[in-house]
Amino acid sequence: MNYTADNPALRRATPESPETDLVELARGGDEAAVRELIRRMNPRLFRIARGIVDRDSIAEEVVQEAYLIAFTRIDEFRGEAKFSTWITRIALNAAKMRLRKIRPTQEYDAVNEGAHGDAEVLVFPGAKTPNPEMEHGRAQFRTLIEAAVAELPSALRLVFVLRETEGMTVAAIAADLGISVISVKTRLFRARRQLRGILETKVKGGFDSIFPFDGLRCAGMADSVVEILDTVADARHDK
Repeated sequence: MNYTADNPALRRATPESPETDLVELARGGDEAAVRELIRRMNPRLFRIARGIVDRDSIAEEVVQEAYLIAFTRIDEFRGEAKFSTWITRIALNAAKMRLRKIRPTQEYDAVNEGAHGDAEVLVFPGAKTPNPEMEHGRAQFRTLIEAAVAELPSALRLVFVLRETEGMTVAAIAADLGISVISVKTRLFRARRQLRGILETKVKGGFDSIFPFDGLRCAGMADSVVEILDTVADARHDK
């Protein structure tokens, strides 16, 4: 049994399909819709997971776990929020649970908030027309950023990644993490202060491309998730 189903009442899943259409197709077991949702969500979920855990391999496992939870429980999605918001929260919870298993004595939210609740959002202008030399420089700079961000405490790193790579508002981050707006601003302030010594004179843009997750890795994630969903569907059918 394949994780697919025809539903003539809905449009075929394409890269241009609205998220709501893809979700309805996925509810019916449409593999193309599942793959397209995974393709769209991979970069965001990987960055979020990588913002919490400290290894790419663990982040990939967390993302796969989030997809499996979401697609095996998709009937529980009521549409009160966007699907992307719903699955982001699943990934956040999965990553935090994984971190607690790795570091059971370290509480994820144990951060000294300090007194800098009025931290403002930094704006990083993008580079102009790209050329090979510039792209090489940007690649080197992204490596520097990733190394610096990876050294941040988990609570600071996640807030920084959500704000600077995902462009989420402070209010949205606070809602997703279940903390106050003041706490989000404070963590942003502390994260930037710790990074400033390394990056202050070098920042020219590029936060939108740290911790990339695309190409073969993206396709591989879709293959793995669909294969497991096929197995789950077969098991349910055989009961």
